[in-house]
Amino acid sequence: MASPPIPPDGARRGFRVGAETRFSRTVAECDVYAFAGLTGDFAPQHMDEVAMRASAFGRRIAHGAMLVGFMSRASTLAATEASVDNADETLVNLGYDRIRFVSPVFMGDTITVIYRIAAIDPVKRRTMADVEVLNEAGAVVAVARNILQWVPNAALSGPRALRAQAPSDRRAASPDDTSS
Repeated sequence: MASPPIPPDGARRGFRVGAETRFSRTVAECDVYAFAGLTGDFAPQHMDEVAMRASAFGRRIAHGAMLVGFMSRASTLAATEASVDNADETLVNLGYDRIRFVSPVFMGDTITVIYRIAAIDPVKRRTMADVEVLNEAGAVVAVARNILQWVPNAALSGPRALRAQAPSDRRAASPDDTSS
């Protein structure tokens, strides 16, 4: 059974253009150290307080990639708030476009991620959101565009399920493939 198309307003899944989710967190020194350990990014701008005192920033800054992780948390919250629960499909994150880190985030800063549904494409089965990260003064520190995709689950069959697979999987799953 193929999944029905997403209505133009996204109502079937609770997503609506203009819907907004917010997530706030204080960026602690332990967060920066944990992120550095996880990623291996021990660059001086994140780890060396003495060197950074002599920089234009005057102190250490948080990893920009950590902010992308906070953006991901906001997308998960948006999906939860929209009561996304559909046995026929799985919501996946296709990625972030136009990511920009426009101002530094310092340890001790409280950031707020604002995740706003900007568009719903019922044909491509995608939801696009504009994401802004603000510091406690209300200044924008990062921006991005997030793309979520509705993928039919493996139990579904037919051309729609094949189109939803990653390009590297298409050939292996194609019934017309006679090569080895």
